Amino acid sequence: MNTADDSFQKANDCFRRSAHQRWHRHQSQLHILRSQLGFSEVAPSRPAVCRGCAHYHGVAYGQARDRRTLLICGFHPYGWQGQACPDWQPD
Repeated sequence: MNTADDSFQKANDCFRRSAHQRWHRHQSQLHILRSQLGFSEVAPSRPAVCRGCAHYHGVAYGQARDRRTLLICGFHPYGWQGQACPDWQPD
């Protein structure tokens, strides 16, 4: 690996780490706000059809907050719309 690739990798890792820290800080603030308002349960972010599935991905891609795209899984990028997904496999 040359120096340019190595510095790109370091910058990418640094960006990913800072994005995770921002996300974690935001989740902590939401948790505090929910507890102050009396909400104790957090709604699951995973669709009901995808719970327990090995193919679930659930990562949002993109740079701008308003234009990020959530990739649910490799088979059904926007999630399965029916009752039972035909590609569901246990974790």
